[in-house]
Amino acid sequence: MRDDSGRGGLTGTLAKVTRWGAARAGALRERVPFITRLTRQMVDVSLLDSSTRLAAQAFLTAVPVLFVVAAFAPSAVRDRLVESATYALGLSGAALSQVQQVFAAPDDTTRDTSGAVGVLVTLLSATSCSRALQRVCERSWHVPPAGLRLIAWRWLVWLLVWLAALVVQGLLRDGFGLGRWLGLLLSFVSSTLLWWWTQHLLLGSRVGWLPLLPGAVLTGTGVVALAWASRFYLPRTLNRSVDEFGPLGLVFTLLSWLIALFTVVCVGIATGYVLAHEPPLARRLGTPPPE
Repeated sequence: MRDDSGRGGLTGTLAKVTRWGAARAGALRERVPFITRLTRQMVDVSLLDSSTRLAAQAFLTAVPVLFVVAAFAPSAVRDRLVESATYALGLSGAALSQVQQVFAAPDDTTRDTSGAVGVLVTLLSATSCSRALQRVCERSWHVPPAGLRLIAWRWLVWLLVWLAALVVQGLLRDGFGLGRWLGLLLSFVSSTLLWWWTQHLLLGSRVGWLPLLPGAVLTGTGVVALAWASRFYLPRTLNRSVDEFGPLGLVFTLLSWLIALFTVVCVGIATGYVLAHEPPLARRLGTPPPE
């Protein structure tokens, strides 16, 4: 009589392997459309081009705005901005000295040179960053450009709110003196809320709040993670650049950091659109079908 126990065991093993392979193939088939949609989304957003343009606009916005703040803001506000920059970038040594010189107490000549008209022109020109970010949001959510009457005032509001947020970043990151772990939590919550509000504002309220939440969480988390990681490598890089190239080294290093920052922002917002249209999340968030 022939013993088929070995053959039966082998057949069972092969069946299990086949079922496992089929399950893996099914899971892969489910993931591939998401990966394909995500890749197409990054192409539609023009990821590298958008992040580079945003970094350049943010830098061109930051320089004149910082000089205006240094000329007209109270000393307490200037100190808070230096503190926020120190926390965000881990400034120390020569790099910190360069920033402190910018925010040093201005004389009357500086104020007279700037003037009220100069402040207004600076703020209006500084909205170039918010306009560029608006285009990223519209590309990510595949909505047509908003009319000037609908969106123009939102550019200035976005800029002023973010300036106010930057002033308190140092306090948030320190947990208002209660500890770094509380500060990390507060930074995550505030960053998520700011990027949630940013999308809704710059899209002209044409997309509901809930569908924008995945992008806000991804962007807020990515920005906080980048700021945390920057504290380990950016101070040495900044100081070395300043020592070798002077203020120009500070410019190049900060511009590179801004490109990395806005790459995180563009990826977060664009990926949020794809996630919000995934069937499980779309039902919960009430995401309208893509046009």
